[in-house]
Amino acid sequence: MTRPRWFSQPFPPEGASAAEGVRNQLGRPELDLLTILVRESAQNSWDARVERSQEPVDYRIAMWTVSPAHIGAWRDLLLDNAPPSRNFPLRDTLRNGTVRVMAVSDRGTQGLGGPTRADHAVGQERDFVSFVRNMGEPRDVTLGGGTYGFGKGIFYLLSRPGTILVYSRCRLPSGRCESRLIGCTLWRSYITNEPGGNRRFTGRHWWGDASGDVIEPLLDEEADSTAQRLGIRRFAPDETGTTIVVIDPELEELAPQEAAEYLADTIAWHLWPKMISVGTNTPAMRFSVSCDGIEQPVPDPRVTRPLDMFAEAYEAMIGPKGMNLECKKPKRLLGRLGVTKRIMLPFGHSRASRMLGIEDIVHHVCLMRPAELVVTYLPGPKPPSENQGYAGVFRADQSMDDVYAKAEPPTHDAWNPQSLGRPESTFVQTTFRRINDSLSSLLSLGGVARPGAGTVPLGAASSMFSGLVGGAWGIGGATAYSKPGSTRKRASNGANDQEPASAGSPQDQSRAGSTAFEDTGIRGDIGSEDRPNSAFEGANGAGGGARGVRPRVQYIGDPYFDDRFDATVLVQEFRLPVSGPQRVRIELSVTLPGSAGRETDPPLGASMPSMIGWEDADGAVIHADSAVLNGGESLWRALVRPAPDTMTEIGIKVGAVKVP
Repeated sequence: MTRPRWFSQPFPPEGASAAEGVRNQLGRPELDLLTILVRESAQNSWDARVERSQEPVDYRIAMWTVSPAHIGAWRDLLLDNAPPSRNFPLRDTLRNGTVRVMAVSDRGTQGLGGPTRADHAVGQERDFVSFVRNMGEPRDVTLGGGTYGFGKGIFYLLSRPGTILVYSRCRLPSGRCESRLIGCTLWRSYITNEPGGNRRFTGRHWWGDASGDVIEPLLDEEADSTAQRLGIRRFAPDETGTTIVVIDPELEELAPQEAAEYLADTIAWHLWPKMISVGTNTPAMRFSVSCDGIEQPVPDPRVTRPLDMFAEAYEAMIGPKGMNLECKKPKRLLGRLGVTKRIMLPFGHSRASRMLGIEDIVHHVCLMRPAELVVTYLPGPKPPSENQGYAGVFRADQSMDDVYAKAEPPTHDAWNPQSLGRPESTFVQTTFRRINDSLSSLLSLGGVARPGAGTVPLGAASSMFSGLVGGAWGIGGATAYSKPGSTRKRASNGANDQEPASAGSPQDQSRAGSTAFEDTGIRGDIGSEDRPNSAFEGANGAGGGARGVRPRVQYIGDPYFDDRFDATVLVQEFRLPVSGPQRVRIELSVTLPGSAGRETDPPLGASMPSMIGWEDADGAVIHADSAVLNGGESLWRALVRPAPDTMTEIGIKVGAVKVP
């Protein structure tokens, strides 16, 4: 029988990655280690599922204290030929008192197959090498959850001595199942004094069959019997899958049973789409958690508040109530959205929900890619009452999966448009706007402006009403990225806008959206402006058109955000259908969502929206609040810099120009 031994990787002449660099690949995420473990390991399990199998993937987390019956084998097998303690903390872990382990396992998956040597992994099957040997492998699963495989680093980060055991069973091309067992340590680089001089090591170590020129895993019966000696559950004869054993896990200062409860709750919050059945379909995955042999129930999202609302929103999303969200420029289907709202009492938040920023009232949209693994919960506008809540689910369209995948950090818990180039960044930004458009319409949060009602003291009221608008919000990667903006639909736009719509009229009270970051709004307020001696003069359109024809504004589409002059601006496209020169001017004000007033003067400590200028179809800009433009079929754009954390009202007024 092969005696497993340790091998420490020296730096080769051509160089290699130091262990510290590999450990830092996850960055500094906001989620804690246990949450990242659940997300990353379940994602790996889902990507490794057996495609043609009708059985759900079985995913389990088990924690236990190594028993007296097995601790001798752990010390005998894992301390033999181990590096010195100063460079290898596993020595102290196994020598000092009790040893706790955490096993994350899946069944109904393919296991870690393919070649066991990195230099032989040239084909499509390279799961073993990708997990055990290499770092940063691109994903090879269509519509899979993972991208570049950095998530496996969480296993090493969670282990205090940076050591894991990888026990897997895969099916070979011949059809035979093969068991594999190997140990891996990822700690830190170091230098040793040797007779020939100092030598530097990467800090990566492998434990296994050292009979060849590279450490290989123990195979088949040797792997199975060694795993059994260590107290690790063996595979059934035709069973495939993987078990990762984390030695001495960091439990975030939680007692083991508390950690088990937290893990079960975390599974429910982050993996509930895989737990629910729709129609006659069975759930895609089964989940279980245990501590020292005692099962910890995983909450059922169908009957657990407020996860039941997200399950309901999911059904709305895939059903006829779901909405297609689209980007208009460039035109692309982004995905589908389902939203549900209800009267609800505040729920008892947990550690897992607080980690997601969800407490008391639910006003969030669950973002997911086609793999249906939770990316994050996007907070929307708060409901006007503490007894109301809403939940939404947005699932990206399959054609857009690569775009959203590239927007994710290594922990897959955010969509960061600023990390993308165009047009990909436009797609992600538009997704946030379209989602908030729908949420604002759902909650009827549009502001109402009435003529003459300009006395609402926004500065004094800002604290009272701050819950009605969204402030800056970051979506992961330990960084907050914010841009102002949301848009609110005009009720009337088109060729029939001949008369000024009275502000505050019913057709002006719908609001079509906002970005995910700051809740501001825009309303196009159409109207004409009469001035003394402003009638058109001259036959055949002299002075701007036929006598008696009043100039008007024809809005083209909804307002949208775009980048101008290194800033994000609100853009409203329009035409002046009556021919001839006409004077246009802008009226800007801010309003509180749901209020009946507006302000045209900046309140104390607050900013006001400002006019940037009038842009023609060729991109030339007239920088003025008022300008003389030529009417006709030409397209014009009003460019406005919105005020953060407000709803910006835009009124475009037009009047005829008297010709001498």
